[in-house]
Amino acid sequence: MIGRRRFISIVAGAGMSGLGLAGSAEKTMASVSLDKQLYRWKGVALGAAASLTLVHKDAQALAEQVQTEIRRLEHIFSLYRPDSALVRLNTEGRLLHPPLELVELLSICDVLNDLTNGAFDPTVQPLWELYATKYVAGAAPSNSEIKDVMRHVGWTNLQVSPEQLTLKTNHGGLTLNGIAQGYITDKIAQLLTRAGVSDVLVDIGEIAAVGYQPDGQRWRVGIASLENPTRARTYKNLTDLAIATSAPLGTVFDEGGSVGHILDPRTGYPGGKWRQVSVIARHACRADGLSTAFCLMEKHEILQASAGLKVDLVS
Repeated sequence: MIGRRRFISIVAGAGMSGLGLAGSAEKTMASVSLDKQLYRWKGVALGAAASLTLVHKDAQALAEQVQTEIRRLEHIFSLYRPDSALVRLNTEGRLLHPPLELVELLSICDVLNDLTNGAFDPTVQPLWELYATKYVAGAAPSNSEIKDVMRHVGWTNLQVSPEQLTLKTNHGGLTLNGIAQGYITDKIAQLLTRAGVSDVLVDIGEIAAVGYQPDGQRWRVGIASLENPTRARTYKNLTDLAIATSAPLGTVFDEGGSVGHILDPRTGYPGGKWRQVSVIARHACRADGLSTAFCLMEKHEILQASAGLKVDLVS
């Protein structure tokens, strides 16, 4: 079992890779505009590669602010930091005085759960843990084990208020891996625009394109094919838009690579009606959550839920 989106690579911006090493940064002259420096920062957020591409006189200082904000948000949403708000909720079953960002994101999840008729449901975490544990031990979960865990899966098992979050079952749990990267992408884009940055490409696992490239053209983003990572689907003319991509087999539970990580919260079994789904929306958070859910949905359901959005389905 490998980390999230094992096979998905991002090629973002003016012909450069969006994948890099944690905490690195570089300045290069933009090939399209020799009088402006294109600043690139590369790092990691929530276990995935992250990057910024921008032109600004205070780019390095802004990149440091971004890293600080990413660390702050990871302490809310990470499933792997023992002191994160999400881990404390999953461990204790309730969380008093939850961070505003966690309440906000769960409110967005509520909207997407309704929009997708339950295909998007962060309470799937106990099911994910069952599959991970069983496959590490060398066997698939049995139907009876899946049925037993499904008693703890369901959006109504979570109670949300600004004062307290409560999991209504003893073995319930949340994962926000299907939407948190998009949410953090939006937060970083907002941080930079408030700081006066008008043109930036933000890649925090999902991508937000703000403004324009140094040559005045809109941003170009390429999403690598799952089957052939050397080839990419190119999305042009992105300005003040976000794109998110999900693939059921981007991470797998089994050694054979056939049991994907996107589990259907309605059935308890791995989904995968589409090999890869990309969604373009105004906000990366919405695009991220919907790309996850759409992997589990029929085309007519996707069309109904995606009014006004661009959706690219790879069968």
